[in-house]
Amino acid sequence: MPSTIPERPEHMPPSDPKTLVSTEWLAEHLKAPELRLIDASWYMPAEARDPRADYEAEHIPGARFVDIDEVADLRSELPHMLPPVEKFMSRMRALGIGDGHQVVVYDTAGIFSAPRVWWMFRYFGQENVAVLDGGLPKWKAEGRPVTAEPPVIRDRHMVTSIRGDLVRDVTQVAAASKLGDQTIVDARAAGRFRGEEPEPRPGLRSGHIPNSRNVPSAAVLNPDGTMKSDGELRAIFEAAGVDLTKPAITTCGSGVSAAILSLALTRLGVPVSLYDGSWAEWGMYGDLKVATGEA
Repeated sequence: MPSTIPERPEHMPPSDPKTLVSTEWLAEHLKAPELRLIDASWYMPAEARDPRADYEAEHIPGARFVDIDEVADLRSELPHMLPPVEKFMSRMRALGIGDGHQVVVYDTAGIFSAPRVWWMFRYFGQENVAVLDGGLPKWKAEGRPVTAEPPVIRDRHMVTSIRGDLVRDVTQVAAASKLGDQTIVDARAAGRFRGEEPEPRPGLRSGHIPNSRNVPSAAVLNPDGTMKSDGELRAIFEAAGVDLTKPAITTCGSGVSAAILSLALTRLGVPVSLYDGSWAEWGMYGDLKVATGEA
């Protein structure tokens, strides 16, 4: 059953319940019975912060917490890879998230890890899911409510259908690198892309996938953590040499910030998949070619 929450009028962008919604939109719908909020905050290991502890200290009323390191394939040696469908369904059911719900995902950075969970929901066939533009920082800056109270949760069934077109593996990315039929877009900072800065994860080579383009995830965001306008996004991707008439594959260090670019490209109507292994996988194997310098 589709969500009954109406979309914002066209004259009130940027809210779209399938990609990105504003804090104003969320405030209007916060008590809607079909709304489900997720705090998907995640930090790089060097930050030495506990996202679950931060959630328990304060969160938007009604929010549930999703740990992308736990709702993952723990059998893989790579970080937070997509979980098996049974695991995703069981974790969401335990959080009271299922069919007929409008899901809104946020994080404590503005827009950082929330798009990863947005992408996961879409991969498992859930279309009514959006990221909160500006996240918890914007929500709090506007004086909107937060709480430490846990939500009341009731189990909810979820029907899934795998969207295989939204993910790519290393073999598919290697083929795209060679054939050029899809544009590979790397969300890492320019120094890492060029191979001038070391990778934060030990044991990885420096550089980028041959024939990929670099759009650092920070480039598509405003200083307040909101996403730039569609016109600005288009200009940023085109300036980086991204052919927006081709399907895109996003990549990054471990599949988190790549989802920010996936969200931006989806806003522009570009078919886009995400390389789940990202540089954590590509940079590990010596038989995969690595390029350095500019794209």
